[in-house]
Amino acid sequence: MPELPEVETIARTLASEVESRLILDVEVLDESAIAPEPGSFRERVLGRRIARVDRRGKLLLLHLQAAGGKDGGEIAVHLRMTGRVLALPPGESPVRPRVVLTLSDRGCGAMLLVFSDVRRFGRMLAFAPGGGPDSIDHWPFYRDLGPEPLLITAEEFRQRLAPRGKKSKARIKALLLDQGVIAGIGNIYADEALLRAGIRPDAVAGAISARRQDKLFAAIQAVLTQAIAENGSSIRDYRDAHGDAGSFQNHFRAYGRAGQPCLTCGAALRSLRVAGRTSTFCQHCQTA
Repeated sequence: MPELPEVETIARTLASEVESRLILDVEVLDESAIAPEPGSFRERVLGRRIARVDRRGKLLLLHLQAAGGKDGGEIAVHLRMTGRVLALPPGESPVRPRVVLTLSDRGCGAMLLVFSDVRRFGRMLAFAPGGGPDSIDHWPFYRDLGPEPLLITAEEFRQRLAPRGKKSKARIKALLLDQGVIAGIGNIYADEALLRAGIRPDAVAGAISARRQDKLFAAIQAVLTQAIAENGSSIRDYRDAHGDAGSFQNHFRAYGRAGQPCLTCGAALRSLRVAGRTSTFCQHCQTA
């Protein structure tokens, strides 16, 4: 599933292609891929200008502008397992397109913005402007997202792990995967950061000292920053808005390497289940 670095890369590569273009047409090929229903979806996006593309957690966001420069709401894309958002010239189409937006000519030809999704778990949602019940601010998933890991301090990170000064009995990886605690981290980057910080994924969060929490926070920021620089990790389906793969998978130390030697000590990496997810760790380099 695309995580923060992958969605950040898609947002950056998409922005240069689609920002300032008008949405001229909407083709819904799979009604289950959108919300609200097709009529309301079209009403919320047709004629709107894509003012800005960015990201929140694992969500890709297209901020829309209505006539006269007024707020035009948002399109949010939740990619989930196999979703892709591609900027393509007319006539091209990826595998399993679900929604196709035709965008205006910006002096270099018209453009298609295509949401494709082989396994059909992802969704493209259109939200109304303002702060009403149909706005993105009232969508529970968006409203309840935790802070961005690259925009908070080490102290704020420690507070997220132990709210209101209480010691958390949760496993540390479970907290990292909880999008309400901190946004954007998934299985890949949790495993990678925990190995670099020397903390087992099943360690009780409340038993981790402040010094080791700070080390984990630094590892999270370093791993995410490197992964963004490498355009994310392409294991199976992920591609950026140009259809190009990322390369951070070439630097994995933990994720998917169970049974292989630890790159630090040479011991065979092991795996266990935390929060329903397979977690890879080194029994020598990581402690509880």
